Order: sequence, then C-alpha cells, then structure tokens
Amino acid sequence: MSEAGHHAELTRRRMLQGAGVALTAAVGTAVLGLAGPTGTPAAAAGPGGHDTFDEVYRGRRIQGRPAASGHHHGTDYTVQIDGEELHVMRNADGTWISVVNHYQPHQTPLALARAAVVELQGATLVPIV
Repeated sequence: MSEAGHHAELTRRRMLQGAGVALTAAVGTAVLGLAGPTGTPAAAAGPGGHDTFDEVYRGRRIQGRPAASGHHHGTDYTVQIDGEELHVMRNADGTWISVVNHYQPHQTPLALARAAVVELQGATLVPIV
C-alpha cells in the first residue's frame, strides 16, 4: 500500500472511531436525561402532578394537591407553604418551576416546594395578587 493510501485509511479509521465515541456520548446523554437528579427514573421520583403531599419541612408546612381545572398556567396543581399559595408551572419536559426558584426546574412539586422553603430562608411567602 502506498504512503498516501495508508494515511487515507488511518483517517477513515479515526473518523469511524470518532463517530463511535459521539454515538456513545449521545446515547449516554439521552439515558441520563430520562433519570431524575438522584439517578432514579423521573416518573418514580415522588409526587408528580397527580399525587398529594402534606408535610413539615424545615419547620414549614408544605402541601400539594391537584387543583381545579384551568388553575394557574393550566397546571391543574397547587402548592402551598404555610397556607400561602406558591405559584407553580409545569414545563414542557415535565419539570416544575415556581416564582421563588424560576430558573431551577425540579422533577416533582414536592421537590419544588422543598427547594422554595430553602430559598425563602424563613421569609414569609407573600401572595401574588
């Protein structure tokens, strides 16, 4: 085989190896995207839009339940912290955001409520009117 032919074969081989690495990375990213933040499937990560919760977290009572049809932003779900409504929205990818942590999506309303309690740092949730 000529020197030029040898370099061409090496380039094709490297190209195929690169394509294999890229494919592996893409598949790995897709699999990670289907998992929740702790590696559990997002669907099994706790209360979703149809489950209820009522607990005390860091001294604050957090509650979540399905709401009447057509609730804020069409989420059909309501979250309260110490009896005050936390406005929540469901993103197209199924994650949840609120007015308190708008740029930090969470897998479930429960995770969202807990994150809001942490972010509030003891402050009272003021109703939005």
